[in-house]
Amino acid sequence: MLIDAHAHLDFADYGSDLPAVIQRAKDAGLVHVVLVGQWGEGPGMAAARGAVDLARTDPGFFSATAGIHPHDAARATAGDLDELQAICADSSVVAVGECGLDYHYDRSPREVQRERFAEQIGLAKRLLKPLVVHTREADEDTASLLEKELGPQGGVVHCFTGDWKAAQRYLALGLHISLSGVLTFKAADALRDAARRIPLERLLVETDSPFLAPAPHRGKRNEPAYVAFTATRLAELRGESLGEIERVTTANARRALHLKETSL
Repeated sequence: MLIDAHAHLDFADYGSDLPAVIQRAKDAGLVHVVLVGQWGEGPGMAAARGAVDLARTDPGFFSATAGIHPHDAARATAGDLDELQAICADSSVVAVGECGLDYHYDRSPREVQRERFAEQIGLAKRLLKPLVVHTREADEDTASLLEKELGPQGGVVHCFTGDWKAAQRYLALGLHISLSGVLTFKAADALRDAARRIPLERLLVETDSPFLAPAPHRGKRNEPAYVAFTATRLAELRGESLGEIERVTTANARRALHLKETSL
């Protein structure tokens, strides 16, 4: 019984075998998948609407979020932000994001990334919805902005790859921390150290599909069924049973993202 707290199943990577991917997720014991919609190539927020539309095909199994990724911060327009607000105001959208800062690729100027991030933090605050945060090699600025602007509904730092020091700042803000397949990568010792220390009641698991497939599938297209590998590694690191990790991370995802119990 697991929730994949972050997946991009609307991406073209899945094509005609999407129904099989969804069935494998259900067969693997997943009870819910959070589909993350974002600005993409095409008119306005059409890509984000694609994720929301997919979620509506099976509202018992899917929920949706919508946001402007930091990679796209410089290309998104004021009109896109207005459209994003309309999308996120819909009751079927559970959170704003993913949004944040990415200083690894720097596909948008950092100042513009910070502006777009602040705007979306404000949107989540106005709508009283949680925030889904992307941060890569930018923990200092990400945490500083959140400390100033985060709304009362909190949110999730998705695909956390930082160390215990970074995790502590997010935890102090009441945020939940979501772990991906990176937890299984050989070079992720600092992340594994943090994963042992973060309170269990603040942890989620995710795939970030189609990216970051965990070992033993690293280098292949990721899919929600593989979240079980991350959960298993987390259980090993913490000396917990897999059943306990499943139970608690599922409850945490429900609480952090305001998922309706009837949908689970």
